[in-house]
Amino acid sequence: MASRRINRLTPFNVTALALGLAFLYLPIVILVIYSFNASRLVTVWGGWSLRWYYEFFNDRAMMDAAWMSLRVAAVSATIATILGTLAAVALTRGERFKGRMLFSGMLYAPLVMPEVISGLSLLLLFVALDAGRGFWTVTIAHTTLTMCFVTVVVQSRLGAIDRSLEEAAMDLGCDPVRAFLSVTLPLIIPSIAAGWMLAFTLSLDDVVIASFTTGPGSATLPIRIYSEVRLGVKPEINAICTMVIALIAVVITVASFASKLSRAQGENAVPL
Repeated sequence: MASRRINRLTPFNVTALALGLAFLYLPIVILVIYSFNASRLVTVWGGWSLRWYYEFFNDRAMMDAAWMSLRVAAVSATIATILGTLAAVALTRGERFKGRMLFSGMLYAPLVMPEVISGLSLLLLFVALDAGRGFWTVTIAHTTLTMCFVTVVVQSRLGAIDRSLEEAAMDLGCDPVRAFLSVTLPLIIPSIAAGWMLAFTLSLDDVVIASFTTGPGSATLPIRIYSEVRLGVKPEINAICTMVIALIAVVITVASFASKLSRAQGENAVPL
């Protein structure tokens, strides 16, 4: 009876939920609607139009920045997912080794480190190495930033998996590598996909670290938008942000379906 009383929807709960959702999503809804505004003034509605989407596709600088952001996000998310998964496996399944505590601390440091400090330290590193700042410096910086998030996601999933499944596979003749590939990997693919998606969105959103590590001709889309906003918000920026929201929604949908499919395959898989 007590649980039913707690879970029952009351006017207060409904109002609080509605206000919370409005606070989170109403600004995004307004931005999407005004991306179809025909007026040049952002706050004045002038009718429905696709004008600012055409303006974006004809803006060479914005298109280059968007392509740069997508490439950096995809490459850095992929590298971070591979390295983060290996680190999670080493911490969860590997034997204890000297310096494990130091390794864990260095791995999780970007989670609590202010981005200004991380960006400045990476800038000093690239200057000391005399590395030309561009695509690869931003990619390395974003990999450093996002790898720890992937490790946390994958490590939490590995910690929830019963190790007796791997031991049973090895008892049936699998070596440790084959047992991992046949049993463990299908079970952690949903968390790997979630880690990649998180790394992709964090890279696509970053301004601070990218501003320290980028160079001439390699500005990312957030940096470009930030420089444009300082001179005044243009309706074209609403169109750009709407397309980014649509892209993230597509990525989330695909990752969700992939996770469900891989989870179903993992449950039906029989280790050899």
